[in-house]
Amino acid sequence: MPRYDYECDTCGKRFEAKHGFDDPPPPCPDGHPTVHRLITSTPRVLKGMAAAVSKNADQAELRAKWAEETPKLRKKMVDKLGEDTVSKMGGTLNHKYDE
Repeated sequence: MPRYDYECDTCGKRFEAKHGFDDPPPPCPDGHPTVHRLITSTPRVLKGMAAAVSKNADQAELRAKWAEETPKLRKKMVDKLGEDTVSKMGGTLNHKYDE
C-alpha cells in the first residue's frame, strides 16, 4: 500500500498514513477530523541520454548510450529539417558514429 503525508487543518501536525488510493484520508493522530494530503516529492522521469545511465556512469556506459541515442536523434532531425541540412550542420550526428 502506498504511503501518504498529511497535515492536520486544526493543529498543523504532519503525519504519514498507509492506505489505498481511493480510501478516505485518516483523522489526525490527535483526534481532529480534517486533514489534507501533502505532496512532498515527485518522481523523476528521465528520457533520452539520462534514462538508462546513472549519474555515476563511467565513460564506456556514456559512449554506449550516446551510440544508441545518436541515430534516433539524427532521424528526428532529418524528418524535420531534411537530409541536406543535417549533413551540413549535424556535427557528430553524421551517418557513421565514430567512437
